[in-house]
Amino acid sequence: MSNGSRRSYARLLLSLAVVLAIAEAEHAPRIRAQGAMGIDPKLVSRASSGDSKAESELALDYYLGQHGARKDATQAAIWAKKAADQGDADAQTLLGALYAKGEGVPQSVAQSIAWYRKAAEQGVAWAQTSLGLAYSNGEGVPQDYAKAMTWLHRAANQGNAMAQSEIGKMYHNGLGVPQDDAQAAEWFRKAAIQGDADAQLDLGVLYDNGLGVPIDHTESVLWYLKAGEQGVAEAQYDLGVAYYNGQGVTQDRAEAVKWYQKAAEQGMVGAQYNLGILYGHGWGVAQSYPRAYFWLAIAAASGQKLEGIDIVQARDEAASHLSSSVLAQTRQETQRWMPQQH
Repeated sequence: MSNGSRRSYARLLLSLAVVLAIAEAEHAPRIRAQGAMGIDPKLVSRASSGDSKAESELALDYYLGQHGARKDATQAAIWAKKAADQGDADAQTLLGALYAKGEGVPQSVAQSIAWYRKAAEQGVAWAQTSLGLAYSNGEGVPQDYAKAMTWLHRAANQGNAMAQSEIGKMYHNGLGVPQDDAQAAEWFRKAAIQGDADAQLDLGVLYDNGLGVPIDHTESVLWYLKAGEQGVAEAQYDLGVAYYNGQGVTQDRAEAVKWYQKAAEQGMVGAQYNLGILYGHGWGVAQSYPRAYFWLAIAAASGQKLEGIDIVQARDEAASHLSSSVLAQTRQETQRWMPQQH
């Protein structure tokens, strides 16, 4: 299963891009009707007069730097607070996200949760999801899986894919509910169909291992592909494994190299190691000891361990095939690249 705890914590700091995209869609009629000649004076007038909807829209414009407003997170927070204090649920959600990210205001999980709660109680699905994640992870509130499930279900029942995915994780891990991979698969599927990349990966893992569903490697590859195309490194790695072994797909080592490369560039040590080995042997790619050393050195430098594998030994074996000048050049290239993955 994917690294649920790390990804769930990251999801607690809810992506502003997601929140703001939803808010922008809700304000689409105004946006379409307005030109790019500066901030709409009528909007400013309404906001200055205390119109909460106008304040909320102006906060969004300042945050995105759109419709004549300069990009200014501080101004976004000021206008969002004015609207949020009047009970505007969109502004409360935006303010929760700003506090979560520390943009325009000091970062504060407690403040983020407080504003998400206000919006969640008004039925905003994204706020309900964030509150559910907070309870699941014990971030800003005492850990409480029952409360987490309550808020996640409220959001999931509105069709929120992230909440559906998180419910699937809770069933898979038996958090607050009896462990049940069949239920996990149902919730992952709901989210995966909507394009949630985490759920697509996790559903693929269930099919790969026959957890809650019959083993079906073809189906697992289908979901790995959807997640991999969205940039999920774990799915890209799993696709590399599938293509290398010909499991669920026709064996194709060139495709394996392609997917390992994508995952390796995102810092996946297993992919870096496998890519190094493929370069060393010339499997699916032109044989290259410098490229083999490059990826094996990066994998070794991570300090991570792979079960039953000595990465350092593999790196040194690749190095033994290089002249001193080529080895020195490749080491320099490795040193230049490594900071990019942090």
